[in-house]
This record gives sequence, C-alpha cells and structure tokens, in this order.
Amino acid sequence: MKTNPNPVIITPRQLAVLQEIESFQVRHCYSPTMDELADTLNVSRPTVFEHIVALREKNLVEQSSGKARSLVLTQKAKRLLEQIESQTEQQQAEVLPMLGYVSAGYGIEAIENQQAFGLSEVFGSHGSLYVLQVRGSSMVNAGILDGDYIICKHARTAENGQLVIALLDEQNATVKRFFKDKRNVRLMPENDAFSPILSKDCQVQAIVVGLVRRL
Repeated sequence: MKTNPNPVIITPRQLAVLQEIESFQVRHCYSPTMDELADTLNVSRPTVFEHIVALREKNLVEQSSGKARSLVLTQKAKRLLEQIESQTEQQQAEVLPMLGYVSAGYGIEAIENQQAFGLSEVFGSHGSLYVLQVRGSSMVNAGILDGDYIICKHARTAENGQLVIALLDEQNATVKRFFKDKRNVRLMPENDAFSPILSKDCQVQAIVVGLVRRL
C-alpha cells in the first residue's frame, strides 16, 4: 500500500472549516463569508480568520483580497476531503461481530448474543468521532500508553476531570485531564515526571471516550 510522502497536517478545527466551505458551496453555489462560517461553526470571526490563514499557508484555500465571498478550495483540499470521506465510509463499514460477554472474575454462563460491534455502536454518532495515536508517556497513570489509539469525540467544552484533546497556541495539541477555575485552565498529566500546563487561551477540541491498544 502506497503512503503519501508529504501528508497534510491539519487540525480538527481546520478540517471543520474546510468541510463547511465545501458544504456551503454545494448548498448555495457560492462561497461563505467569514461571518457565516463563524456562525455555523459557533466560533468568533477572528478565530475563523486565523484558521483561513493557516489553510492558505497549507495551500488548501485560495482567497481574493477585497471580496467577501472569495474562498475557494484548492485541488489539494478537494483531494484531502475525498480521502477523508473515503476513509470514513470504510470505517463505518468495518464492524466486528460481538459474540457476547466474558468474565474477568469467576466466570459467567457463556451465552451467545451476536451483534455488530463498531465505534458508532459503542460511542455514538460516527460523524463526531475520530482517532488519534498517542506519542509520549505523560498519561500512563490514566492507562494511556505511548502508541495507543484514543477515540475522541468532537467537543468545544469539557467538565472538570475529563480527558480532553486541547489545542495550545492554535497549533500544538495535547491529551490531558481538564480542570478550569476562574483564572486558568489547568491541563494535568497523569505521570509525576510531567508538570501541569496552565493556560488562559487553550481550546478544547475533543473529549477522549475510548482507547484501542494492540496487544
């Protein structure tokens, strides 16, 4: 299987902007304005502008200055969205048979109860889920090891104590346990060798809802 030697690195929020531009153009036959993108994505106009700047730098969006409806997806962006759509359809089709239950205690009666097992069956709407592979060991005490795959659900807010994917400085994503008080957001590692991260402007990208590990 061939791999892309120059993969596109894109954040979930940037992907959401791309997908909304494409969807808006299909629905209306013209491009959305910054304000329309901000309203649909429930973010501020400056935040949308920052994402558009990043997408332009990655050659995914073209924009003519001085025009409100000048956002155009590049061929590179269209290929990326087609690839993501294809992968999503494949993931939705790939389900495993769940045959019942197994005891981790003293044993239970073996009753076959076959049903489909897939991400959407366990974690909800497939469209809101995505997977990230963990790099690093800051969350080992939460059972998340280097190389594990974590199942994430898109979210803009989180409750104290939840495991989240947080975006720092609009570019660096990290998995940590989330706490918020009146002054700061505190992103706590689950490894005493790492220090907490204090931030006033981090953005919650997703809540971690599951984990997959190859044994």
